[in-house]
Amino acid sequence: MQVFKVVGIVGMAGAGKSEVARVFEGHGFKKVRFGDITDQELRSQDLEPNEENERHVRQQLRRKHGMAAYARLNLPTIDKSLKSSGVVMDGLYSWEEYVLLKEYYGRQFTTVAVLASPGTRCARLAHRGVRPLGPEDAASRDRSEIENSNKGGPIAMADFVIVNEASLEQLERETERVLSALK
Repeated sequence: MQVFKVVGIVGMAGAGKSEVARVFEGHGFKKVRFGDITDQELRSQDLEPNEENERHVRQQLRRKHGMAAYARLNLPTIDKSLKSSGVVMDGLYSWEEYVLLKEYYGRQFTTVAVLASPGTRCARLAHRGVRPLGPEDAASRDRSEIENSNKGGPIAMADFVIVNEASLEQLERETERVLSALK
């Protein structure tokens, strides 16, 4: 029986997590985007998708389900996908999510940190097509993710690190390097 990998992509907003996940998808991994839960909750509460409402929903879900909320809520989706493919998780956030997934999946679980400087990330966030952020919102989100979401731990404990300060092509090459190492 083949054992598929569970890969968590970690990093700050605008670092390039979704682009790395896209490359994994191109290699047959099923993507689970943790932010989809936030989007579903925004729709169910009839809230406009913006930084303030998204933050409110994230905090609300974590109050209700604990700091490992997004990992816990995604376990059924991840388990279902693992029956036929590897899984790449776009947007693993908290230390508690990391610990839950590490304990649940053991050696099957690995993490990839995508790093970029605040200036690079801010420029990317201002120009992205979906959910763009201005400089103040980007800085506020960074602070919130570090202070309230315990995001630093999973980044510090990553099994692989990709520095994303150059071109998309370079990011894709670095992601391919990680994929080769996982085989």
